[in-house]
Amino acid sequence: MKYFKAPWAMSLRVISVFATLLCLALPIGSLAIHSMPRSVAIVYAILAIVLIGGAALFCVRGYVVRPDCLLVERLFWDTRLPLAGLESARFEPNALRWSIRTCGNGGFFSFTGWYWNKTLRTYKAFVTDPKRAVVLRFAGRTIVVSPDLPDDFIREISSHTGQS
Repeated sequence: MKYFKAPWAMSLRVISVFATLLCLALPIGSLAIHSMPRSVAIVYAILAIVLIGGAALFCVRGYVVRPDCLLVERLFWDTRLPLAGLESARFEPNALRWSIRTCGNGGFFSFTGWYWNKTLRTYKAFVTDPKRAVVLRFAGRTIVVSPDLPDDFIREISSHTGQS
């Protein structure tokens, strides 16, 4: 087993800070408006906590390459991705360009979920730094991750699967 960090790109930091501040601005702003009932401010505060906490739960903290699977470390659990049927693993720093998010998170603590672009078609992302994108191609699916050392990650994953 080998562990790889999931470093945050500057864009992810900026989006996460902006989204957090925006979530917090609503309850704080509603308290500043004296004509608004206090109960509304409380509802806004609860919504802010749920949004921030929910996004934080699904953040990507790192990756563990095991002989049979890739573990994507989240805040309190791991997402297990079987490596059976891996056809290729390639470092593609522009893989996420022109992607459309079809279902998922577009930068609030991670870029995760289902995306589509002309090159990869439909793919699942577990990304914190698009410039470190490693594309894992299987017969029926494509997964994109962003380990701190993409070339080492590919060597490690290839040593377990025999693929390149």
